[in-house]
Amino acid sequence: MSFIEYGDTIKDGDTAVVFLGHESMFPVKVQHGTVTQTKYGVIRHSTDLIGNKYGSKVTCSKGGWVFILHPTPELWTMNLPHRTQILYSTDISIITMMLELKPGSIVCESGTGSGSLSHALIRTVAPTGHLYTVEFHQQRAEKAREEFREHGVEHLVTVTNQDVCKNGFGVSNIADAVFLDIPSPWEAIGHAKSALKAEGGRICSFSPCIEQVQRTCLAMEEHGFTEINTLEILLRVYNVRTISLQIPDLGKAAEDNSSTGFDSSNPSTRGSPCAELQRGTVQFKSGMPLREMVGHTGYLTFATKS
Repeated sequence: MSFIEYGDTIKDGDTAVVFLGHESMFPVKVQHGTVTQTKYGVIRHSTDLIGNKYGSKVTCSKGGWVFILHPTPELWTMNLPHRTQILYSTDISIITMMLELKPGSIVCESGTGSGSLSHALIRTVAPTGHLYTVEFHQQRAEKAREEFREHGVEHLVTVTNQDVCKNGFGVSNIADAVFLDIPSPWEAIGHAKSALKAEGGRICSFSPCIEQVQRTCLAMEEHGFTEINTLEILLRVYNVRTISLQIPDLGKAAEDNSSTGFDSSNPSTRGSPCAELQRGTVQFKSGMPLREMVGHTGYLTFATKS
């Protein structure tokens, strides 16, 4: 099993996603002789998982059922164990596009955190590219190495435990893109410039506060970066529902009703469009934004090495 190559059959040692519903799923490491408890009952790895196909419908001990899904970076983002705040697919998609990543790209990242963006970057640059990711916290760096090994992508990523603001990324003049998600990205702009290829490399910095963005932009200008721009991605979800609106009185409703022979006392005409006109309201489907939704996540600042 690998996060970058699809496999048909569930094997011992795989990471699989147990899908109970769109709002309820979790990852599980498949191991012979192990059981997993769900609200629908027990899943026995030896008989219910190993040897079956991904996407299979598995009946649990209480009679309920779940689906077993092959892991992807998107599913991992929704279900990973949080060691830090993470980036979600909305921001990840625009980062991948604006950094102009493709198979074969060399990318530098700091910090690794929980590995949400890292998995998406690895999938994008595979099979011939490489990710160099730097994590300041030693335990988080070791856990990231372990996850990459379990997910079958360790040959595409190098994890380094050091302070990127002081020691850089450990590579020079080879990266097609650099991504920064650290408290003081302006201190790492010089090292990012050194890691990027001689000309045309792209850089992105993620910061939750506009003051961080301002200092980062100034540092980018000082180091000769061009095409500096900052954007913010906001996801706005719409709820489709039936609403009622009054029909404006244009002075012809009574005349139209008499000409069509409409009889409001006749039960057969109730519920018809004419009846709705008589009542002065009409119902139709409409998309309404949710009253509460996820708002600001962070500002994304992009620039190009001149």
